[in-house]
Amino acid sequence: MAEDPARRAEAVRERHRATLGSVPPGVEARLGLALAHGRLHTEEALAELRHVVLTDNALGGRVQQLVHFGQLLALGRADPARIHARGALHAGAQVADLIGVAETALITAGVPAYALGIETIVELLRTEAAALLRDSTPVAGSG
Repeated sequence: MAEDPARRAEAVRERHRATLGSVPPGVEARLGLALAHGRLHTEEALAELRHVVLTDNALGGRVQQLVHFGQLLALGRADPARIHARGALHAGAQVADLIGVAETALITAGVPAYALGIETIVELLRTEAAALLRDSTPVAGSG
């Protein structure tokens, strides 16, 4: 008997969590469609290819995510760039690394790519700061 499709889909999600720290909304949408229409094997094959390309590569996870970030800036793809900027931080990159990628994008793809990179970094820093504040605020009546 074939393994439960829900478990197979969760395995695909786990691969994304391991690489990016979360499951992007687009992946969730694709998995939902694949599950509904019996096409989960396509998503599994894509996840396997991503795994091979990203893990069996001399660049390593941190550099891979930084490269993805830069390529997506050059293409003007804001949402995927944001996902891979977070992925780079998850893989051990520093904010200075992201800034360096954005500055390189200025040379290779122009001011729009640079501006998108800086906007993405600022947004990530705001999100992180808000999360830190939320996590460190005492709950009323707990102290």
